[in-house]
Amino acid sequence: MAHVPSAADEVATLCSELIRFDTSNFGPDGSTGEREAAEYVAAKLDEVGIASRLLESEPRRTSLVAEWAPDGCDTSLPPLMIHGHTDVVPAVAADWQVDPFAGEVVDDYVWGRGAVDMKDFDAIVLAVVRERTRQGRPPRRPIRLVLTADEEAGGPRGSGWLAEHHPDLIGDCTEAIGEVGGFSLTVNQRRLYLIQTAEKGLAWLNLIASGTAGHGSMRNDDNAITNLAAAVTRIGEYRWPARIHPAQQAFLDAVEDALGVQIGTDDAERTLARLGSIARMVGATMSNTANPTLLKAGYKHNVIPGTATAGLDGRFLPGHEQEFYDTIAELLGDKVRYETQIADVAVETTFDGDLANAITASLLAVDPDAVPVPFIMSAGTDAKAWSKLGIRCFGFAPLRLPPELDFVALFHGVDERVPIESLRFGCQVLDDFLDRA
Repeated sequence: MAHVPSAADEVATLCSELIRFDTSNFGPDGSTGEREAAEYVAAKLDEVGIASRLLESEPRRTSLVAEWAPDGCDTSLPPLMIHGHTDVVPAVAADWQVDPFAGEVVDDYVWGRGAVDMKDFDAIVLAVVRERTRQGRPPRRPIRLVLTADEEAGGPRGSGWLAEHHPDLIGDCTEAIGEVGGFSLTVNQRRLYLIQTAEKGLAWLNLIASGTAGHGSMRNDDNAITNLAAAVTRIGEYRWPARIHPAQQAFLDAVEDALGVQIGTDDAERTLARLGSIARMVGATMSNTANPTLLKAGYKHNVIPGTATAGLDGRFLPGHEQEFYDTIAELLGDKVRYETQIADVAVETTFDGDLANAITASLLAVDPDAVPVPFIMSAGTDAKAWSKLGIRCFGFAPLRLPPELDFVALFHGVDERVPIESLRFGCQVLDDFLDRA
């Protein structure tokens, strides 16, 4: 009898093969598209008898939806959505030790763009579903598998489009798991598993300053560049007041307990610096933030332009959206206005209920020393789109990581990589979770 690979046997290969699809998302004007990666996943599901639907918001911007409700699962329960995305941020090959799209295995790690964001979890899900289907082991409840396009650009051509145009395919789901969470953070020899229960809202704004155009040799008291620069400086230097979300407080409490120190709101990043780059994320989720990221003005040294523009990446905590926009308007003053390029909601839930209990139990089943801890994410995920359909979302893509690995720094970073043993751990946890969820 031919050997049938287990999830642990094939998860690293699946991850490598997914990485080899260059699904770089450069935004609306240059993305390579997700079609081949989506077709690959569809083919792998088809091998075990699971049919997929491929949907495109635009040519090559391909998302996948598959229903997995085999005989034996409790169809009286609403489906659980398990979601991921197949697009990745671009990578400059010259900066990497390996080709970022070769999916190489080096020193028991799978390397490449997407290894942690988030083709690792895509591979874990695919491996576990394939194994259980081959073995005739149904999940406890129906599962809706969703892999989206365009997450790295906010999702208007992926999750946002699906939620708006095809709610019939996903709207019957009541709960979901996906990125970003489930990975371990070792603090004083204690493994905390961070479960995302909230994420900040998104406001990408274009700042526009108008002035009086003129010759560069003459005095000009209405210079658009000067007006814009002053506003950008005010925003960049502004210290937003601390606002501690319950998920943030739960995370701080767990770290305080592990470290045996009290963490103040003013010195959180400094106190947590020993944890690596996650300290910056913690700092970013203790208040609203706004970072100037783009500047554009003028076309010639001796011409004062009539318009100057800047780009702003704003993020607001759940419940503090209006505070964010009111503060930005005040900081801009009367000579600069803003237009919204992309805006999306903050998302939050609580770490309780049956699904949270299943998350905790499945982690403890594989790692008895696990300490599940809710946290709030500084960036955004496809959960924003699903939440608008009333779906309760958790970030749970389980990985037990080596204590020395600065995992958060690898998100969108150079030499992105994931340990093969962490992938296998994720398969074990997800397999257990499907019996409980």
